[in-house]
Amino acid sequence: MKLAPLPAIMLEPLVRAALLEDLGRAGDVTTDAIVPRESHATTVLAARQQGIVAGLDLAMLAFRLIDQNIKMEVNRADGSEVAQGETIASVSGPARAILTAERTALNFLCHLSGIATATASIAKAISGHKAKIVCTRKTTPGLRAVEKYAVRAGGGANHRFGLDDAILIKDNHIAIAGGIRTAIERARVSVGHLVKIEVEVDTLAQLEETLALTPDAVLLDNMAVDELRQAVLMVAGRAITEASGRITASTAPAIAATGIDLISIGWLTHSAPILDIGLDYRAP
Repeated sequence: MKLAPLPAIMLEPLVRAALLEDLGRAGDVTTDAIVPRESHATTVLAARQQGIVAGLDLAMLAFRLIDQNIKMEVNRADGSEVAQGETIASVSGPARAILTAERTALNFLCHLSGIATATASIAKAISGHKAKIVCTRKTTPGLRAVEKYAVRAGGGANHRFGLDDAILIKDNHIAIAGGIRTAIERARVSVGHLVKIEVEVDTLAQLEETLALTPDAVLLDNMAVDELRQAVLMVAGRAITEASGRITASTAPAIAATGIDLISIGWLTHSAPILDIGLDYRAP
């Protein structure tokens, strides 16, 4: 399925804030001192390592917000795999503006491409199973929409975007409510018919109690593979099953083999290493 871009109106405030943070009170004093105002340059965004591209629209915005005369020609679109040394896009125009926007553009592009690359590595590891990789709310403050977009660029899917689009009853909710039944019953009477209810469980006993109350999904938290396999058999298709808890590319295949529907991974958005991408000058 083709990756749908995010609307520019969602991206511009993020890029504008990042540029303002970098420009400070005096602008790019280094570039303004060294590069003549009339200079033009052609540069390329080049991959320093193999990976999946994400964030080109933010990079483009970073350049264009500094100078509308900058042009960017994309060779490898978001969601594409790139080899080490491959050109992702070319950027040409006023040299000062290109250099001023360079770091902001690369910060977004490297970070989001890193998320996409990490997602793709785990999606590939479980490709023989039905399970999907999903992200969580463990995102960088202010960057949730674009980080979740990067997960989609890497072949993953998104969990809920915030506290308002689904009910996820976790251990503290259950403890404060006084039990699973009370928590689910209160949730069910307080929301509309389009709002899904998911319940986090830590044990098979909790799962059995939860299933009797017909949730839409169950989050099987930090369960061993044998427990997950048994849990999937207990659910028997009556709810969506989600596995979570310190999952990596090496542990994901065994988890996927249990028949689980979703594997949620928080580190994809909060700790994925960047994809190394550089901006290289091309002499005329």
